[in-house]
Amino acid sequence: MSQQAGYSPNFKRPAEIMRMRRKRARSAADVFRSPTGQGSGGSPGQSGSSPVCVRPFSPGPLFNSQNRSGGGIKRRNPFANIENTYSPKKKPLIYNDDGNTEATDGHRVLTEPTEKDGDEDKSTKRHGGPGFPFSAGLTVAEQQENLNKKDITLSEDDSVFEEEEGDVQGLLMKSPPTVSSASVVPPVRMEYPADWSLKTRLLFTSPLPLSWAEQPKAQEEAAGLVQHCRAQFSALPHSVQDPRSCSELRRAFQQSLVYWQHPSLPWMSLFPRINAERSFAGKNAPWAQDTALQQSLMNEWSVSLSSLYSLLKARLCPYFYLCSYQFTALFRAAGLGGSSNITASISPTTRGLREAMKAEGIEFSLPLAEERKKHKNQRDLSVDHGEEGEHKEKAEEPGEPERSKANAGEEEENDARSDDEDDDGFSWLEEMGVQDKIKKPDSITIQLRKEGRTTSLDHKPESVAQVEGSHTFTLINFLINCKSLVASAGSQAGLPPTLLAPVAFRGATTHTLKARSVNVKSQVGSSFQNISSLEITGPVLPSSLHAITTLLRPAQKGNFSATLYTHAPTAVMNVTTAEQQGAEDSVDPSGCGLHPASIRQLQQPSSLGKTGLTHISMNDYSYSWKS
Repeated sequence: MSQQAGYSPNFKRPAEIMRMRRKRARSAADVFRSPTGQGSGGSPGQSGSSPVCVRPFSPGPLFNSQNRSGGGIKRRNPFANIENTYSPKKKPLIYNDDGNTEATDGHRVLTEPTEKDGDEDKSTKRHGGPGFPFSAGLTVAEQQENLNKKDITLSEDDSVFEEEEGDVQGLLMKSPPTVSSASVVPPVRMEYPADWSLKTRLLFTSPLPLSWAEQPKAQEEAAGLVQHCRAQFSALPHSVQDPRSCSELRRAFQQSLVYWQHPSLPWMSLFPRINAERSFAGKNAPWAQDTALQQSLMNEWSVSLSSLYSLLKARLCPYFYLCSYQFTALFRAAGLGGSSNITASISPTTRGLREAMKAEGIEFSLPLAEERKKHKNQRDLSVDHGEEGEHKEKAEEPGEPERSKANAGEEEENDARSDDEDDDGFSWLEEMGVQDKIKKPDSITIQLRKEGRTTSLDHKPESVAQVEGSHTFTLINFLINCKSLVASAGSQAGLPPTLLAPVAFRGATTHTLKARSVNVKSQVGSSFQNISSLEITGPVLPSSLHAITTLLRPAQKGNFSATLYTHAPTAVMNVTTAEQQGAEDSVDPSGCGLHPASIRQLQQPSSLGKTGLTHISMNDYSYSWKS
């Protein structure tokens, strides 16, 4: 056999060859299952099985040890993208300079190779890349030696790892950034925006008891009324340990519930007045059929209104409301709402009321209607600019200016023609000879058609009218002499409008808001938690709302929430003009009978627009709100 051609002295029996192959396959599988992650593929010429959970090529499914076949299986592509093998559930490995590995919770880190590993890196690249110990041209002993190596250094010089490094950076960019706990702390808001709308009901809830706010002692109720009349305010600590035994807190709470009203009829509620016919129905109204009694009520009402305006002008009354069956008017003293003049807001208005105000020489503005018109003009202007951009080349052609002038002239003629058609819009019927067969609308209908845009604002929030300066005095005289201010028929016939103010005025009667505390259980998760609630009903004025929330802050240790029910016609009272938003506080309204903190809040222009606050929440002495 030694002389036979093709004889090799290293020839071994077939059984020995099969044993070597099985041993080589087990060694490769151990490499892939090792915690250090050495090796990443099988022999290129190996016909045995591939390691478990290794992709044969990218893209492709993972090999499974249960359904793989023994022959014809391709090895894993060593140049596969890292996205095919990266698993966010497994902890990546950091390869240090000393060859050791450590698992981290972050992303994979590639380290620079050391000088002593330079030759090893070159051999690694020559053999097919890192983690790929088998290569053609090596003996079994050399391949086994590569398998037994424990330190494999990753090199960034190879183009494969340049691609992998870019993928790692992409993964780092996709991962959510870690934000420190200090940067996500919400800002502390000590005040909520001023709300000039009237509230019909307040519902406060708190994890701490609110029973201290009801059933005051006679002495506490009397002291609260005296403090209200004298405009005296108690200084409370930052946190009240026992609110029920705190006499200052209970007196201040009774003080915040007081308001003044005219007229006062004990057997009927005079607020709200708009769409409140059901609450007045069936009530005794002796003035309904007595003209002398109606005149007497109006005379007393006129005196009270004049007294309120005099107090407002002297800055002894901060504001007051006039509530009729058709609209609600808010008068504010100079220095409040960001304005340096006396202001009045009326909502909703009708075309007849606006025309009557114009006839009396009262100058007013419609801020919401003007804002809507301004937005419409800007939108039309942007559309016109877009059309001009599309036809720019045509406009630059010779003779185009004359053509544009002709088009402008045609538009003017069309506008004039449309006006003529409004005046005599049925001349075409005569041309057709059917003018006698069709009934023409009367002049009143034609006039209403022309003024359709004006009447479309009636009874809507956009119809709110604002009066400033000396015109507010003319408005007072107009309201006193206005015959349509009082209903002539219905359940409110002959009843003067309701006047509401936070301070005393001539002819006014003292009233207090009704407070009621109830303890309820609320389900939180799988358990029930005791929740204390406080319900306050009545015409809640802006200063009363602020005074109540100011008292609940120390009493409930900075944790409570409130649901606010707004009288819908007054929500638009928060609208401010551009002049009011940019005005400085040139007038000091102190001394008007309100708490200094309430005055500071009401001095600022409201940022709520045409809406009112619906929810206020305080958590850890910081406010949040919804409108």
